[in-house]
Amino acid sequence: DVQLQASGGGLVQPGGSLTLSCAASGVRLHYYAVNWFRQAPGKEREGVSCIDTSDGSSNYADSVKGRFTISRDDAKNTVYLQMYDLSVGDTAIYYCAAETSAYCGSGNFLSWGRGTLVTVSS
Repeated sequence: DVQLQASGGGLVQPGGSLTLSCAASGVRLHYYAVNWFRQAPGKEREGVSCIDTSDGSSNYADSVKGRFTISRDDAKNTVYLQMYDLSVGDTAIYYCAAETSAYCGSGNFLSWGRGTLVTVSS
């Protein structure tokens, strides 16, 4: 089975940092672009970031650009999302999804991971 497991969420104070992980099983992420999404309570899902295979090309939502960094370690079959300078507005369930393409923007997803909750509060 193809499984993507997001982890690393938790409670963090405003201005703090947190790193999320997306570990895959049953699929070799080397071949696929991987996205991070988030959904805040009562709001629609938002695309956060995406990273291509090998060359590591990436993109970010304007709301997180300059604060979040996506990366991948294909040897570990894992994609990361480093988050800095977190604010209350970043509170959401974060989850990852592999595309059926090596490149971001295909609109087709191979698998969705279980979300992990990030709560930013003082």
